[in-house]
Amino acid sequence: MHKAVFLDRDGVINDNEMQHVNKPEDLLIYPGVCEAIRKLNDAGFMVFVVTNQGGVGLGYMTAETLGAVHTKMEAELLSCGARIDEVSACIHAPKAGCECRKPRPGMITTLAAKHHIDIGASWMVGDRDTDCQAGKAAGIRKNIQLGGESEWSDYTATNLVEAVEIILSGE
Repeated sequence: MHKAVFLDRDGVINDNEMQHVNKPEDLLIYPGVCEAIRKLNDAGFMVFVVTNQGGVGLGYMTAETLGAVHTKMEAELLSCGARIDEVSACIHAPKAGCECRKPRPGMITTLAAKHHIDIGASWMVGDRDTDCQAGKAAGIRKNIQLGGESEWSDYTATNLVEAVEIILSGE
């Protein structure tokens, strides 16, 4: 069994304050993210991205364009030695009622089963209640919310760099 860190994308890996990321050139990775993810890789964690991308279901972008955004993200991270093991995106419209859209745990549980993840030794990092709620629903006991506390978070951090410090000190 492997330990893993599940990361939300928007607001954790990349900035989405100014605009939604609907094409590769919109993707702006936060400073320090490459190094933070590389530290997780070096510590033996598998790293997954679990992201709600309802813009596909709503017609703001295509699944192919979303794939290009994720290809760019992974390439930028690889350029500094950081690896994402897999990206899972819920592309359904927000009110579609699917099992994969956070706060439901579908993306996490599917990745955990596929990659033989020890959920009890894993972490979830997100910037919204729904991220930590999905982590809890999947059985993750260590959930970090960026930017504030919620009833679903176990820890808080200001950014991914700080979250990784918490994760690595918790080992």
